Amino acid sequence: MMALGEYYADHDIYLADSLQEVILKNSRNFPDSIRFNALFFSARVARIQGDNEEYSRKILACQPFLNKLNSDEVRFKVYLHLGYYHSSVLETETGDFYLKMALKLANKNRSTTKLAEAHSFLALNFMHESAKDSALYYAGMAIQYARRTGNKALSAESFNIQAEIYDFFGQVELSVAKNLISLQLAEEVQNVFLMAKFSREIGQSQTTILNLDDAEYYFNRSLNYAERIRDYRQMALALTNLAQVQLNRKQYNLATNNTQKSIKYLTKLNDFNGLGETHNILGLILKEQKNYDFAVNNFNKALIYYESTSNKEKIAGVYHNVGTVFQKQKKYASALKWLNRSIEKREKFGSKNQIYNTYRVIAEVYKEINNKDEALKYMELYLDYLDSNTTIQAATKIAELSESYRSEQRERLITLQADSMERARQDQYVSQTKLENGELRNNLQRYIIIAFLIIVVLAGVIIFYRWNQTKIKQERKEAEMSQTLLRAQMNPHFVFNAMSVIQSYIYENDIENSTKFLVNFSRLMRLILENSPKEFIPIRTEVEILNKYLETQKLRFEDRFQFFIETEGELADEFAIIPPMITQPFIENSIEHGQLHTIEGGFIRIRFAKEKGMLNITIEDNGIGRDSSRQNKKSSAHKSMAMEITRERIDNLNSKYRTEGFMHVEDFDSQTKTGTRVLIALPYNVETTL
Repeated sequence: MMALGEYYADHDIYLADSLQEVILKNSRNFPDSIRFNALFFSARVARIQGDNEEYSRKILACQPFLNKLNSDEVRFKVYLHLGYYHSSVLETETGDFYLKMALKLANKNRSTTKLAEAHSFLALNFMHESAKDSALYYAGMAIQYARRTGNKALSAESFNIQAEIYDFFGQVELSVAKNLISLQLAEEVQNVFLMAKFSREIGQSQTTILNLDDAEYYFNRSLNYAERIRDYRQMALALTNLAQVQLNRKQYNLATNNTQKSIKYLTKLNDFNGLGETHNILGLILKEQKNYDFAVNNFNKALIYYESTSNKEKIAGVYHNVGTVFQKQKKYASALKWLNRSIEKREKFGSKNQIYNTYRVIAEVYKEINNKDEALKYMELYLDYLDSNTTIQAATKIAELSESYRSEQRERLITLQADSMERARQDQYVSQTKLENGELRNNLQRYIIIAFLIIVVLAGVIIFYRWNQTKIKQERKEAEMSQTLLRAQMNPHFVFNAMSVIQSYIYENDIENSTKFLVNFSRLMRLILENSPKEFIPIRTEVEILNKYLETQKLRFEDRFQFFIETEGELADEFAIIPPMITQPFIENSIEHGQLHTIEGGFIRIRFAKEKGMLNITIEDNGIGRDSSRQNKKSSAHKSMAMEITRERIDNLNSKYRTEGFMHVEDFDSQTKTGTRVLIALPYNVETTL
């Protein structure tokens, strides 16, 4: 289930989400290592779906496993994602501490994959601290390590981190260039999740420079990719981004419809950052429609969502948008208050390049209230930014990069088509040559086959004649050997479990129970070793073996089930005999796989009776039943082997004594499908006939 969940995380997010709760629930019955991996997988799904609250909760829940599991792999995963979580909420010092711990473990293990992941997350942490040089240094190191792994998906993610850093610091041209590399690598390995993510981020960069046609192209690609893997979060974000393009084109109805669709998806997923972004865009749409009250209402919703995730950079952006609404309403004091709050927030957190857009709006506000000095001051700050701003200057280069990428895609497609046509021509030529050669070989092969068949028929006649002479002797010998081998079957797990129980009694200084258990167990082993080589044993000996075996199992499971053995008096009077241990596999199945020790009032009943010249054996239990037991693969395999062995023994006895013995298995309670009843019919023999 874990492996299936990991596969779906890359190919069908909806199915991955539906599996993660089942995996978490079932993992409670497994060791700590499995429970940790299940919890970590669930955290990964929450992160993919943008549910940061659930992601952080589950990552924090992983911390206790640091003490439970002495594993560098576990420590690395927990430290890495604790660092990422604290970094994402701008607790950069705490994030740096955990990420440095993860990096130390990666260096210790000399794992290039871990080194790439640790350097990538450290790069993001330095970005949040506005330490550009350090962020780019660690991003570059991450790319180097990722390339050494040969994992193109990991390399794509490392380039994407570098693109995010360039975008954060306003170098949009470099951001697009790196993301185009990321997208190409993701396409080479057909990682649809990454293709959706990178396409959307390239579209966001195109929106920044108002290259709306290219932005729309990449957003639609992202939407199509996300739909392929049912990634509803990325579908919603792509719709939000398309709404932003439609807002710039003044297509307000289309933009509003897309934001409403996006909100429905994101609400189900608890993606608060996504909801904040969508309500922010919806607020801008309403502002352009002069519906200022509803615009402010949506901006307030965006602030609530961003504050719940401590996304201070986005909060600064919403402050700016609220200020523009008050400007439109000519509430200039309120406008300046919110715009200045945006600047204060951006100076402490987030990308400082966005401050200059706020300077421009403040200059407009001061101009409208005839404060020319302040208007000039802020306009000069904004113009200084325009002179040095690489985003605006890079617009043409970004358009060239996008066109170059599309041209390369077209060329790759043409090359693939040409290669495909050439391969088709070659295949056709090879097929034609094979056909001609085949016709030449057919005649020769036909003669060879005829000669071979004649030889085979002659050899078959000779072999059949000889085999027929020794058939009776071989059948009898094989039957006897098969009986001897099949009687030697005994589950070694019972022996190991018994030894464990004795050991636990010794550790607990329980002399009475350990002595009782050891006496029963030693007597049982003696009986098995003495009688298993025999073809038949007295039925009283079989009953004694079963008594000792069941008493030993009762001690092992602390008397949590009862057993009853019934033998008709006629069997003892006539000295009836039975193949040794023919019932033991089914009794073992009842206890181990029927889980009698978990059933209130659990019991096993064994009955031996003579009916119509046959020895009939009935084994009944009220365990969990075959359907429930069948869900356990090991249980099913073991029970299947036990039944196959018993059927072979019965077939051998039928062959030897010319009888019609059988074995039949059914539910003890046919209505509730619980419990098991096994019916066995064997040739009836007594000691005098040996």
